[in-house]
Amino acid sequence: MTTWKMSARSAVLAMAVALTPVAGALAAGAQDYEFRLVTAEVRQGAGAAVAVRLVHKPSGRAVPDAVIYATRLDMSPEGMPTMTTPVTPMPGGDEPGVYRFRTDLVMAGGWALTLAAKVQGEEGTVQDRLVLRSVQ
Repeated sequence: MTTWKMSARSAVLAMAVALTPVAGALAAGAQDYEFRLVTAEVRQGAGAAVAVRLVHKPSGRAVPDAVIYATRLDMSPEGMPTMTTPVTPMPGGDEPGVYRFRTDLVMAGGWALTLAAKVQGEEGTVQDRLVLRSVQ
């Protein structure tokens, strides 16, 4: 009987150890991703191009094929959150994980780009607010 208890304990311990990596993987989600500006300064004017990279934080790798479904660009860093401008997605470039947008930066100064995206195979929504600078 003692032998059975020991092997049952061993089996439970082995299962716990085996499931630990799975539990860690299941805990991954939207918080493991972030957007980063490719360039923090963008030339002011009509048709300005803004590029961001979506990164998986633990590995540092760029993430292609995310679905960006919400964008907003406003001058809240300058105290003007109601001053917005449209943001239009552009076709992807040669670099996977880089997402490009066209916009009209009508004034020089700080602009906040807010993004929301879904990453394939992950729960939740990746949301970020990036501050860029429009220069003349």
